[in-house]
Amino acid sequence: MKGLDLTPEEQDHVRLALRFLHRRAGGWRVLSHAIGFARHSLTKVRGGEKGVSPRMLIRVAKLAGVPVDDILTGKFPPQGTCPNCGHYAKVGGNSDI
Repeated sequence: MKGLDLTPEEQDHVRLALRFLHRRAGGWRVLSHAIGFARHSLTKVRGGEKGVSPRMLIRVAKLAGVPVDDILTGKFPPQGTCPNCGHYAKVGGNSDI
């Protein structure tokens, strides 16, 4: 499956999506159940100790309700969304942040 390896940039985008979804889901345990990966696996992936698998990418995209390409290119979460709290501030416009 060498052809399905994700680039370091793509892996960073998946990790960003994971952090965002973790907040939306209400915790790492809930997220791990939602995407079908053990919590310790998510801990290793988010810390960079383990790479993101294509299988994880697909499950993250399904949970987010976006195309896989949106995760890989960093379109999800949308620009202006805080990956930690999920607050969205319109980029280029007035913001209350």
